[in-house]
Amino acid sequence: MAEIKTIAIIGAGPVGLAAAAHATERGLRPVVLEQGSAVGHAVRHWAHVPMFSPWAFNIDGAAERLLVASGWSRPDPGGYPTGGELIDRYLAPLAQHTALRGAIHFEARVLSVTRSGFDKVRTAGRDSAPFALRYGSGTGEKTLLADAVIDASGTWFSPNPAGSGGLTALGEREAAAAISYGMPDVLGEARARHAGKRIAVLGSGHSAIGTLIALADLQASAPETRIVWLYRGAMLSKAFGGGAADQLTARGELGTRIAKLVERGLIAVETDFQLERAERGEASLHLVAVNGGGRDVTVDELIVATGFRPDLAWLRELRVELDPALECPPALAPLIDPNAHSCGTVRPHGAVELAHPEPDFYIAGMKAYGRAPTFLLATGHEQVRSIVAEIAGDHAAARRVELMLPETGVCSTRPGGPAVADSGCCGGPAPAAVDACCADDARAKASGEAGCGCGGTPVRSAAHEVAEV
Repeated sequence: MAEIKTIAIIGAGPVGLAAAAHATERGLRPVVLEQGSAVGHAVRHWAHVPMFSPWAFNIDGAAERLLVASGWSRPDPGGYPTGGELIDRYLAPLAQHTALRGAIHFEARVLSVTRSGFDKVRTAGRDSAPFALRYGSGTGEKTLLADAVIDASGTWFSPNPAGSGGLTALGEREAAAAISYGMPDVLGEARARHAGKRIAVLGSGHSAIGTLIALADLQASAPETRIVWLYRGAMLSKAFGGGAADQLTARGELGTRIAKLVERGLIAVETDFQLERAERGEASLHLVAVNGGGRDVTVDELIVATGFRPDLAWLRELRVELDPALECPPALAPLIDPNAHSCGTVRPHGAVELAHPEPDFYIAGMKAYGRAPTFLLATGHEQVRSIVAEIAGDHAAARRVELMLPETGVCSTRPGGPAVADSGCCGGPAPAAVDACCADDARAKASGEAGCGCGGTPVRSAAHEVAEV
């Protein structure tokens, strides 16, 4: 009888738990190392953020089969969860009420991964040696031996710095008390920190725009709040997208709303603002641009929403091959390059594209995308389904594509509301010549009604399926 393979899985987020579910189904032994004290450690930091994709695309197949066997009821496939709902209604039950319960080790922070007895240079006999994962726990450092490793640790805790050129701004570390990263809950737990203050948001993507919109909502109840958008590019119109003509309706509506807020003067804008220095005063934060002859902005708080990058330090003793620009597997790079793709145009992929020179080692989920912000959770589920099949020796299943996405992605426009993606919401896309958000909206307006009710609602952004997600 063949010995059961042990798969070490780093991270107990949606992708890591999906990998563990597939490993369990295939008779493998998953061991999940999670640095936090509960599942979805990164997701909890954006629990207030609505996702762009509905439940139908956020639940892994193997995970669902384990859950159903435990008596779990699937959420409405057409509903749109927040990060918190993703945890409460899916990740927590998966970890607590299925066979995965005994596989997850919490407060286990991975410090390094290597081949047992082999540094990166040594070759002879390397492939037959088990992986050795050194991790810290409450009782000191420990080592886990495994036949394969899937790194699904994500990138949430490695945000890009505020400075230009990918560098930390001068004084950024010293001013850390007045700087936050990602998408703080400015309408919830971070409200007191931001209400009535002068707030700068640095960034140009969905995370930045979603935070700006939330701050504008905060401003409505705390009028003394002042908002400034620090935009690195020269043309702000690029951030607005294509509006009603945008193929991704969510992106178009976000752009439309932020454009209106800027037009109304509720958000001040500094374009071509490449941050060089952050100078912390007694009661303010002085931000100085690298260009523009010392152009500067003085605020109370800075929110940095400039994306994320993978932490690769603890993979140093493994033979990992990465694209020089995106820091993802080279075969994956042309598929996810943000210069050519959005989340909706990245095709499903798996073990073949994610392979490294180190056999049986894979990076999956958001971290697999390196610095590219085009990740969708459903794509991560397909990644680990394929990877686990490959590790189990089912090469045909590993190369088979089992995920079908709408051509324009699975992005939605608002939390908990109807899908307004032009591939399927409310009867499908609206005719090109009609001012409507979907087919049903067009028909309602044609009959003299105001519309179907799914358009024109204030939009909040999801962090590009961030999490580890």
